[in-house]
Amino acid sequence: MNLLLQQLHSRVLLFDGATGTSLQNQNLTADDYGGPELEGCNEYLCISNPEAVRRIHHGFLEAGADIIETNSFGATSIVLAEYDIADKSYELSRLSAEIAHSCADDYSTEEWPRFVAGSVGPTTKLPSLEHILFDDMEASYYEHISGLIDGGADILSIETCQDPLQVKCALGATMRAFEEKGVQLPVIVSVTIEMMGTMLMGTEISAALTTFEPYDVITIFGLNCATGPKEMEEHIMYLNSNSPKPIFVMPNAGIPENVGGVPHYRLTPVEMEKWMEKFVGEFGVDVIGGCCGTTPEYIQRLRGLIDRIDRGQRSPVYIPTVSSIYQSVPMRMEPAPLLVGERCNANGSKKFKRLLSENDYDGMVAMAEEQMKEGAHVLDVCLAYVGRDENHDMDEVMRRFNTAVQLPLVIDSTEVPVIEAALKRYAGRPIINSINFEDGTERAQQIVDLAKRYGAALIALSIDEKGQAYTLEGKVQIAQRIRDFVVQENRMRESDLIFDPLTFTLGTGQEELRDSGIATIEAIRLIKQSMPEAKTILGLSNCSFGLNPAARQVLNSVFLYHAVEAGLDMAIVHASKIQPLNRLDEQGSDIAGNLIFDEREWEEVPA
Repeated sequence: MNLLLQQLHSRVLLFDGATGTSLQNQNLTADDYGGPELEGCNEYLCISNPEAVRRIHHGFLEAGADIIETNSFGATSIVLAEYDIADKSYELSRLSAEIAHSCADDYSTEEWPRFVAGSVGPTTKLPSLEHILFDDMEASYYEHISGLIDGGADILSIETCQDPLQVKCALGATMRAFEEKGVQLPVIVSVTIEMMGTMLMGTEISAALTTFEPYDVITIFGLNCATGPKEMEEHIMYLNSNSPKPIFVMPNAGIPENVGGVPHYRLTPVEMEKWMEKFVGEFGVDVIGGCCGTTPEYIQRLRGLIDRIDRGQRSPVYIPTVSSIYQSVPMRMEPAPLLVGERCNANGSKKFKRLLSENDYDGMVAMAEEQMKEGAHVLDVCLAYVGRDENHDMDEVMRRFNTAVQLPLVIDSTEVPVIEAALKRYAGRPIINSINFEDGTERAQQIVDLAKRYGAALIALSIDEKGQAYTLEGKVQIAQRIRDFVVQENRMRESDLIFDPLTFTLGTGQEELRDSGIATIEAIRLIKQSMPEAKTILGLSNCSFGLNPAARQVLNSVFLYHAVEAGLDMAIVHASKIQPLNRLDEQGSDIAGNLIFDEREWEEVPA
């Protein structure tokens, strides 16, 4: 096991304090920065005045920090471009890690090892607000993170995160760097919750945890900056109860106040210690430190705290969940099912298809909002339309839906590039619809790779090389095969899978489909029994295709009732068209039940 992780397992780890505050206290001049044009570029001090950086590191190490952060918070090309030194990103990142490591080595012993965290800041751009494209931000992060790794960072700290999509860019760059360099460092992701109680983009702590929990590359998850510990308490309590990952907390020394044009922090080291005692002792926080306004005196108090108290025990319960940029939705509703709105689909909705053909994106957003009001919990989005560029359409719709739609989304496409285009626009945790074995495992592997890279859940259809499964045995066998492929071969979790055993039209009179309703319902039951952590879903409207609207509503409602009794978790439906059985005509319900369970009776009609 990695030495840092060994230490984390056995004790609470202590980060350092504020780099910016420490530099400010040194009263540096423009000459220290390399000239007036670079004044304020803290990262360039690694070249122009490395001794100023070493003084910071030595001060915090002397105070008792286990981990010191590199002077690289703004070392991406995106930020450095403001000083016309974008080409220095890799060099400054590498130098920052090398300087920090030389300082850590001065204090590190076998009994008390010290570590270096590569500081990865949020840059100055928010991809969810279209300040920058995903690929461009990821490329900037890749150069930055590569320098930190090559300079000897022991852990990466992706911190002060304000936009979940920005974090995904940084994680994509991290995974690419790890793959290409053949290394695997621990990774911290630390989001910033503002005074209004959400991230800058409006993301709740539950949505942030939902979005990042599936990423195996993330070792530790938590909060830093913006506020003092008091304002973080409710969010830390949430992570204590819900996050399966170790918790990181790095508060400011209170909420900053502007005094004479300079930020001033009123929370004292003693007050910080009292809050952290609660966080560590009661909430089981694993890694602590100080953000803006914290000096070596704060870290010294926290060192004493760690040495005298035990970390509290945690028993978090994480419920598999999906999220939008704003909020999270559990994948299992009580009472079931979770309703997936079906109307934002160019193949299933005439209105949506018309809006797409007219490029009426405001109208499409309005349809999404309508479905939320009708009771949908999640929305399916499909832009496949013959004669149009699906990739372009998906990009245009998702860039709007990402911030305009409160509900989590299902990305519905058969085209791998289209799915990835959507994922690069989406800040929450979506569901990909779908994976199957129609073309063997090659395309399925591409979809699984996307799900892992972007943290998505997966709908799996009962389709293999022979086509759609009509029989109970075929449905369950394909589901088990997909489960083994995704979980055993690709190391995703069973809880990331949502199985669709497929339902077929019941009103056609085709002899081979007479028992398809029974097969689907029983397949749900067996899948839930054999794969209890997985979820199940149906495209419910398929069962009534071709019938008149009134009959469709009855058949869909009755089929859904029996499917839920068998264990169905989700249904893709027009939510307002589903009725409880006690509101349906009794005769209609009986006819629908007979059709579903193939209990039809035939009467001779005189010629």
